[in-house]
Amino acid sequence: MTSPDANALHAHVWPGSATRTPDGAVEIGGADVRDLVAEHGTPVYLLDEADVRRRAAAFRDAFASAFERIGTRADVYYAGKAFLSTAVARWVTEEGLRVDVCTGGELAIAQRAGVPGPQIGMHGNNKSVAEIEAAVEHGVGRIIVDSFEEVDRVAAAARARGVVQPVMIRVKAGVEAHTHEFIATAHEDQKFGFSLSGGQVAEAVTAVLEHPDALRLLGFHSHIGSQIFESDGFRVAATRLIALQLEVAREHGITLPELDLGGGFGIAYVADDQPLAPDDLAGQLADIVQAACREQGVPVPHVSVEPGRSVVGPGGVTVYEVGTVKPVQATDDLVRTYVAVDGGMSDNARPALYAADYTCVVAGRTSAAEPVPARVVGKHCESGDIVVRDVQLPGDVRAGDLIAVPATGAYCRSLASQYNHVPRPPVVAVRDGASRVIVRRETIDDLLALEGE
Repeated sequence: MTSPDANALHAHVWPGSATRTPDGAVEIGGADVRDLVAEHGTPVYLLDEADVRRRAAAFRDAFASAFERIGTRADVYYAGKAFLSTAVARWVTEEGLRVDVCTGGELAIAQRAGVPGPQIGMHGNNKSVAEIEAAVEHGVGRIIVDSFEEVDRVAAAARARGVVQPVMIRVKAGVEAHTHEFIATAHEDQKFGFSLSGGQVAEAVTAVLEHPDALRLLGFHSHIGSQIFESDGFRVAATRLIALQLEVAREHGITLPELDLGGGFGIAYVADDQPLAPDDLAGQLADIVQAACREQGVPVPHVSVEPGRSVVGPGGVTVYEVGTVKPVQATDDLVRTYVAVDGGMSDNARPALYAADYTCVVAGRTSAAEPVPARVVGKHCESGDIVVRDVQLPGDVRAGDLIAVPATGAYCRSLASQYNHVPRPPVVAVRDGASRVIVRRETIDDLLALEGE
């Protein structure tokens, strides 16, 4: 049996620019990781700007083309929760995407980046009055209402400012997405949206329509989960939401112009993952919407989607330095090499949160040593502090080596913490061989500045 190549960079897992230099170092965006580490230290989040822009443009073009084919248009909102900074907000808007936010903090970042209000959508299951007021004040293009209380709060904020605020109603479409339970968001027993069962959605429609001076109902919104590799769940959700539109037309005599199918499109974290390309995804969703509208006899609405991970995730690479290497007799016939790095669950919580898989390589060199079963772990006081659970690394991996973990652009810096009072790493954008810090590294002084007397 041939041993796996522990030096390989699988193209669909790594950023498009990732390669090995002639002497074996990983290169991202035309820059050698050894040089980047010398300048910015470790751990460090690297973000390939060209890769992020290319993926944003691919979603823009794919959805525009696919939905033009069926006689409508589609807007692509970048889901800022995946990772949002002023730089990234500018990149995606320059590539023709809109921006989806779900807190006042994310809204503030989008505002600082200069994203126009009409190009922003606002989510959240428990928006504060202050957040709602800030969104209305900025003129966001839509607020996705998630409860009856929010309907009243948004109406009050809009009325106080003399505007009519466009809103969408978030619906639990009852879809069991094939993903981890913590990131499946359309089944009944969870916090998001109005339930289809028991007439909640119909009541929400009536509640919104009772405020014609303050609210304008655009349509329904659904998000079935995250890290999804197939379109079957979207077929069920779209069919149910379009049936709801028909009910509204019959009950209230109005045609809702929009439909949002959410995001959650998966990416490759390991070599076996096979996500849908934007063209395939857009084509399949367009066919689904067209078929459902024909079946229900309703006009094809203006559609929107919300990719986040699939735009920014593949362009990210986290680089660590190895501190210790410890062979462990895991079972009678398995010795596993534990490779401890200078970060961990504080900069990537996903493996601890929902057993997310990653891969990695030794990034500062190649090695001819026979690969060994390894586990890359962090420096935190938790046995669950695992960065990469199962990977083949060169048998000569040693302290001082650089370890690069791909596909970390989404939900790593966003979920990062200061656990054990470890400052969060910087985000460094790389393009054409040059780098710049877009989110600086936290320092011990930053930690101490939060302390009272």
